[in-house]
Amino acid sequence: MMLAGLLVAALPAIHPAQAQELSRLRSDLKQALETYRWQDAQWGVLVVSLDQGDTLFSVGPDTPLAPASNLKLFTTAAALRRLGADFRFQTYLLTDGVVSQGVLRGDLVLYGTGDPGISDRFFSEKDGVFQVLVDQLEQLGITSVTGRLIADASHLPGPLRPTEWDPADLNDHFAGAVSALSYNDNVVSFRVIAGNRSGVRPEVQTVPDHAGLDVVNNALTVTGRARPRLAILRENPLDPIRIEGRVTRGARDVWRQMTVSSPPHFAASALRAVLVERGIRVQGGIRVVETPANSIVGRITAPTVTGRRRTRILAKHVSAPLHEYLAVVNKRSNNLYAELLFRTVGRSVEGSGSPAASSKAVLDAAAELGVATADLVLLDGSGLSAGSRVTAASFVALLAGMAETEQWPEYWASMPVAGQRRELGRMYRTAAAGNLRAKTGTIEGVSALSGMVRSRDQERLAFSILLNGAPSTTRAKRVENIIGARLAQFQRAPGQAPMVTVAETTSATEGTADDGRYRVRSGESLSLIAQRLGLTLDAMLRANPRVEPNRIFAGQWLAVPQPGGGS
Repeated sequence: MMLAGLLVAALPAIHPAQAQELSRLRSDLKQALETYRWQDAQWGVLVVSLDQGDTLFSVGPDTPLAPASNLKLFTTAAALRRLGADFRFQTYLLTDGVVSQGVLRGDLVLYGTGDPGISDRFFSEKDGVFQVLVDQLEQLGITSVTGRLIADASHLPGPLRPTEWDPADLNDHFAGAVSALSYNDNVVSFRVIAGNRSGVRPEVQTVPDHAGLDVVNNALTVTGRARPRLAILRENPLDPIRIEGRVTRGARDVWRQMTVSSPPHFAASALRAVLVERGIRVQGGIRVVETPANSIVGRITAPTVTGRRRTRILAKHVSAPLHEYLAVVNKRSNNLYAELLFRTVGRSVEGSGSPAASSKAVLDAAAELGVATADLVLLDGSGLSAGSRVTAASFVALLAGMAETEQWPEYWASMPVAGQRRELGRMYRTAAAGNLRAKTGTIEGVSALSGMVRSRDQERLAFSILLNGAPSTTRAKRVENIIGARLAQFQRAPGQAPMVTVAETTSATEGTADDGRYRVRSGESLSLIAQRLGLTLDAMLRANPRVEPNRIFAGQWLAVPQPGGGS
């Protein structure tokens, strides 16, 4: 592949040694992009110093490309800006019936507002939220329900599966249906256990159990040495799940993970199992409500209308704060969490959680940060849609804009760290390890990496690397690794003082806010801050137990110990 249009920002006069190092960096990065000569590949690459304001490297920065999961950087930035780091989802048990002598005469409604965390990710048990809700029913003395169990997902009406998603992905765990009422990431695991004799059906279990799914078991248990084949199949996510083929008696269990057809029904089935376990009987079946017109929620605060009973709240669960969910989106790259944040931003700002309204809300939030959004297309919030289009320049502008906001510490903390096995495990023996933070992205033919790294001069270098038309995303990531490691090694002029300097303070409290916090400046270390404030490093660490001393960054707020040991 030939690289054309290499753009270099105009720079003021600089020292010859610095010019030489910059030229060497650009040559190395250009060579990295030419490692694999892919004729049909399109690169969009931009590296900008947030401290010096100059462009260090640029290839096709304004070319709209599919971003894959890098799109989650837009979704999480908008969520922080529009919802706030302490935003929490709420899940309710409602009724418009009457409770009398322990009997709820009417329907019991499970109402969701988009919480993706109803699982064992934040609780010791998968049904932990439902246990909390049923605790509250027991406190009201409710022992039976004469009506149905209603699964109300009307808060976020819209397609469960965006039409732009690849149909081949819809059974896979990473493409769970998007619903205001979700449970266990809207995924179930099937376990097929061979029977104890030939000719019988194998046992089929689900994790979590009580999934309420339509399963057709056509498989048989057989004996013999031949290795029979067993398949767990579904052509369409709305079809019944079929167990086909044969399994040998005594063979290992067969497992497969698959998305559920109806998340609201799945959640209600799990809640019903908890109710039964607690001795609360629901006489009716499960009904799913997906549109506001069929929901009783609009009558929660309205006065009683003749012929219509007022809705009341029986139980409520409040989720963990948004900032705890961000790491699941960016570090774990969870698509369901991203999609529900995306639609919640749309619902909050535009009054609708549709993909179109959510896209507008996210792009408007990005525009406020200085991102040029005219050529951007956001078809979803996760990046699964191959038709979304974002530029490398827009990612760099997004990072630069967020770095100037008070939400930056939460945003920065949500990004995967290079060299960390459970985060961004690559570049682990380079200068980027423990330094570079960036969001990865991968779909068919697409690889992306956007984030920030500090140079050897402690400059903040924001970068975005987008590649479309890659014959091998594995090889593309090798190129990303080369670029990330090289940026971490960059130094304006070896042996000279760095261009980024931190002015000495004239007062021990300069830079300290009125509420007893200190905002980190570029180039500062925790020990240097402690020295300037007349404190010990141990005192600063005790006041900031969640802070990693070697990973503080400019703009981060630190608690300052007060006389007497408080903070």
